[in-house]
Amino acid sequence: MIKRYWGFSYIALLILFASQIHASENSQERDPWRALQTIERRVPDAGNHSGNVFLEGENVVIVQPSPLPEKAKRWRIVDDKDAVIAHGDLAKEKDASIQAGTLGIGWYRIEWLDEKENCVLWTASAVLAKLKAPIPQDSPVCLDGAHSWFAKNDPEKQAQMSRLAALAGANWIRDRLSWSEMEPEPDRYAEHTTYDDAADIQTRLGLKVLQVFHDSPAWAVEEGSNQGRFPRDLRIVYNFCKTMSERFKHRVMAWEPWNEANIKNFGGHTADEMCSMQKAAYLGFKAGDPQVTVCWNALAGAGTPPFAKNVLENETWPYFDTFNIHSYDWTDAYEPRRQPALIAACGRPIWLSECDRGIQWQSGAPEYDLSRRDEILKAEFIGQSFAESLFAGCQRHFHFILGQYIENKTQFGLLRRDLTPRPSYCALAAVGRFLAGAKCVGKWKNADNPDIHIVAFRSQPDGAERDVLIAWTEKRADWPDRGNAAVDWPLPKTLEIEGIFDYLGRALGKDAPAQLTSAPLFILLPKGEAQKLDLRSPLTSEYRSGCASPIVMQLRMPIPTVTRIEMGPWIHEYEYLIETDKEIVLPLYVYNFSGESAKGAIALKHAPEGWKLTPDHWDVSLEPMGMTRLAARLLKPSRPSDKKSDTWIKWRGDFGEAGKSSLAFRLISAPDEGYEN
Repeated sequence: MIKRYWGFSYIALLILFASQIHASENSQERDPWRALQTIERRVPDAGNHSGNVFLEGENVVIVQPSPLPEKAKRWRIVDDKDAVIAHGDLAKEKDASIQAGTLGIGWYRIEWLDEKENCVLWTASAVLAKLKAPIPQDSPVCLDGAHSWFAKNDPEKQAQMSRLAALAGANWIRDRLSWSEMEPEPDRYAEHTTYDDAADIQTRLGLKVLQVFHDSPAWAVEEGSNQGRFPRDLRIVYNFCKTMSERFKHRVMAWEPWNEANIKNFGGHTADEMCSMQKAAYLGFKAGDPQVTVCWNALAGAGTPPFAKNVLENETWPYFDTFNIHSYDWTDAYEPRRQPALIAACGRPIWLSECDRGIQWQSGAPEYDLSRRDEILKAEFIGQSFAESLFAGCQRHFHFILGQYIENKTQFGLLRRDLTPRPSYCALAAVGRFLAGAKCVGKWKNADNPDIHIVAFRSQPDGAERDVLIAWTEKRADWPDRGNAAVDWPLPKTLEIEGIFDYLGRALGKDAPAQLTSAPLFILLPKGEAQKLDLRSPLTSEYRSGCASPIVMQLRMPIPTVTRIEMGPWIHEYEYLIETDKEIVLPLYVYNFSGESAKGAIALKHAPEGWKLTPDHWDVSLEPMGMTRLAARLLKPSRPSDKKSDTWIKWRGDFGEAGKSSLAFRLISAPDEGYEN
């Protein structure tokens, strides 16, 4: 057991409480789009053109692979529509390069051809618009990068990937950290790691780092458990989070204390376990750096109504600055499935820290490329995804993922194995440019055709404040049937348009095209012009005030009682499954995460009718950073159960100046008991 514990100083605790109270008193003035953290940044340059990525106006120079296939005789460059842009004979010299001159904004495929004009080798390149102003601190366009793992112990590659993220207009970058590597033994931390290098590099290049971990060291988990589960002793969580926020202060500006804890791959935790751990992590992070942004331990999905109720019943909302979720749905599912997250967020900004819709690769190892058609469909999806997500209540959207990543037969990467771009990377750069600092102002109401999508933003494209529309049409269909939709131009002819750009950021002039297709258009308007349209307001989350207490309660049920509950396709949760007519012990643990002693009382707030639970009250004294174990005895009677059955146990602690604490959980005896959504 760890002997040394860190806690809040009394002054730090008062500062934290005061900031919470001040935030609650000014809840009506809270802007969920605001920048919670700021960083020094400049307009990025293309450096040494890693991945063959250039800025508009630069000479595009492609170094020829060495050795080239013997059959290669000529080269050509084609764009995303397979139009030939340039061609020529191969240079004979060693290390020769293709001098393509200046190319317009877009994505390009460089092919080496044999005598019959068959492609024997190819690579890719991109030309991006050079940003005219640094990316605003509150820009919603973010990226999941995982640079510490994609380029582990390789600072040069980490720098290349970070520059490519910055060139695409990313505000935040999400990384990955291993707790086991950082703290291999209790209280012994690695001196210097790839995570330190990555944080330094990403910060230097103007990216704000969101860090996440999802493993426990072997020494921190109880015997018979696994490293995919939280440590049972929440003081271990607190200490690690405090140490990390101190160590990475000003380099990692936001933390997710776990990833997708609600699925089997990352522990299969119950909602109350996630709430108790979140509280300990929040207090630890804030003790190490009161200014750091502490996110919710990111959910797989947006949660369910029962999960949202758990967050509320455990009064968890004062213990996160942002509520983080994931989505791999089609865009038409964002709005209906976002509802539980809007409830659980309690007015805090919603960060979508992973989002994509994967496509199966076609080419096989080692490139795992998509088909030519699927590459374009994926690029078109990028703008659609950001637009619908920001309308559905999200304030920061992290696309998954920058580097090449294969999961089963799905390719997720915006970049290829050698960091050259896929068309979807160019599409992300267009979103980063036109939604720089964007705030969603609404979605056009169009009852005539539900397949027409037009989302309006107040944004700062090219550094100037404007209204921006993202417009497209698409059928509700899977990949094979997408990309074929087209409708006559739906917007009023009287709308004043300053410029229209395609899904890769290419200028199309000011005149409205004859048709709207599945490839999103960015339509730039004067500031305020979008209000001429009949807009639905973006989804919002109702703000709840509250103060974080250093007193945290936790239920530690035997792990074998945790069972998976299926709630629908791809939707499940974990609950405690117990026997009826058999007395069991409910082990409750109470922590004092402060540097001051605390005294108070814990009382039973709610139990289902007929359940026998003793005792129903404890007087508790806690030393600084202390913990005590309480044992309640429960007998659940056998009776018919259904989805409306009450299965909730709720405890409430009152510790005077140290605040109030809540613990709520459910105990079921059948998989569908008490699961009416």
